[in-house]
Amino acid sequence: MRNKTLLTLALSAVMISQAQAEVSDAVIESSFYPYKNGVPSFPGLSAGMTINQGNVDQFKDALDPAMYSFIKNGDTELKVGETTDFVLDESYIEATRKYSSGVTLGAGHGEISETVAGRPFPEEPKLDDPRAGEKLAWNFKYGYNWGDSASIYPFYWKYRDMNTGKVERTIKFNFHFLNFTHRTQHDPVPAIDPNPSEFFRGTYAEVLEPYDLKNTQLLIHRFEDDTKLDNVYLYLGFQRRVRRLSSGQTTDAFLGSDLMIEDFEGYNGRISDMNWTYKGTQNILMPMYNHNDLTNFDTEVHQNDPDGFQMVAYGGKGGCFQDITWQLRKVYVLESDPVDENHPISKRVHFIDAQTYTIPRTISYDRKGDLWRSFTIGQAHPDYHLPINKGSGVSIDDSVTMIDVQANHCTTAQFKGIVDPNLSPVDTFTVQNMRARGK
Repeated sequence: MRNKTLLTLALSAVMISQAQAEVSDAVIESSFYPYKNGVPSFPGLSAGMTINQGNVDQFKDALDPAMYSFIKNGDTELKVGETTDFVLDESYIEATRKYSSGVTLGAGHGEISETVAGRPFPEEPKLDDPRAGEKLAWNFKYGYNWGDSASIYPFYWKYRDMNTGKVERTIKFNFHFLNFTHRTQHDPVPAIDPNPSEFFRGTYAEVLEPYDLKNTQLLIHRFEDDTKLDNVYLYLGFQRRVRRLSSGQTTDAFLGSDLMIEDFEGYNGRISDMNWTYKGTQNILMPMYNHNDLTNFDTEVHQNDPDGFQMVAYGGKGGCFQDITWQLRKVYVLESDPVDENHPISKRVHFIDAQTYTIPRTISYDRKGDLWRSFTIGQAHPDYHLPINKGSGVSIDDSVTMIDVQANHCTTAQFKGIVDPNLSPVDTFTVQNMRARGK
């Protein structure tokens, strides 16, 4: 009897394992190729048209609330492009096939079972799953944003008065990103070794201009263990020293802009810092496009580029809106509210692209619950961008605007994103490097 019971248990384990593998293959196919059987549609909406103040009510349900309000008020117009396939790199998809079936959430907030690489929860989210939002957040954290390693080289921030259109200040940066773990494309795979501090990701930024901010540097270490506070360091050139920022300072206005450090890339914090709620799936217009197919570029920024690269132009009220095309895409609506009651926002609503798990649109609300800021990250297809990005499978962050609707102010960003691991070696992401570069 005992042997029979053991045999039954062993066979059950094999059957469960096989069932998971079969389901996983089918689910992953759906997760990474949502447009395989056709693209979404909306009555009256077609590529090539413009949504403006006169017709926006017809397309209200194809827009997020903030963008609808901007168009309704006459602040901007929206050009519609064709929905295109942003297929991620095959190495990331295969890592998901190989490693995702056994991933589970931990009992505590911000806890997850050991993961190696790929999308940890490729299954379609369900409204009756109380932790569906948390799973979407983990998919974003371990997503393919910038791949294993990339740089923004250079990066221009402009502070703008939305009422007058005056550019108050321009800051020129270089940004670098590196995954220490969850790597799939560039050696070493799946992790950099040694990694004694058990970092997951590093972000490094250096100010090149203007003179009064030159050599200001930012370094962020995010740990594999999400319950550990990030290491965040700031080097101020005029002080010639590195200081460590407290967790509260990541929600301050960074260098006087309309962005917090926590806003970077749609959300730049820990999973454990927020409560996450999945609010449903929609087909809405998202700022995703082919950069090389745009017809209007900025004629003043970054001239004489060696690659002939041109940066996105801006228009609309105050010059706060990207002159790009938007496409109708499958989107997960994810709400996050801070665990810390002293946080300056009451909640964010993230509109996550279901194919890439990037966050092209985020709306933030102040502590009173009023709309505060609207964040747009233009996503460019890698095959219609710089030659070095072709075939990388990385949805390229290509343009940014953060609009403070209460202050009538915005911060725009234009940049040249490069998927090249040689630009971001490991020693870039050290405090020693900050000190050396600051001398």
